[in-house]
Amino acid sequence: MTAPRRRLEILVDRPLAARIAAAAEAVGVSGYTLLPTLGGRGHGGRWSDDQVSGADTKVLFWTVTTQDKADALIASLSPLLDSYGLLVIASDVEVIRDTRF
Repeated sequence: MTAPRRRLEILVDRPLAARIAAAAEAVGVSGYTLLPTLGGRGHGGRWSDDQVSGADTKVLFWTVTTQDKADALIASLSPLLDSYGLLVIASDVEVIRDTRF
């Protein structure tokens, strides 16, 4: 049996990752994963991992949570979307062990 949940993927500059994690924890998101990225291209042009300073390095903040917590996290991040160029993707997923999310 499966249960509906929301998956959030947030592409964020590495120095801001702790702030995203704190915002997630503040709304009750209990688990997340930070994934390294190599580079890409988006609205602002090409970017790549900066292994010297880490200033241009991006990580992918990934979590699966309830609809209410996902909505609360997105709302708390809204002021940062433009100023920090966050990319936020939300999608519906089905999980097997719903008590873990």
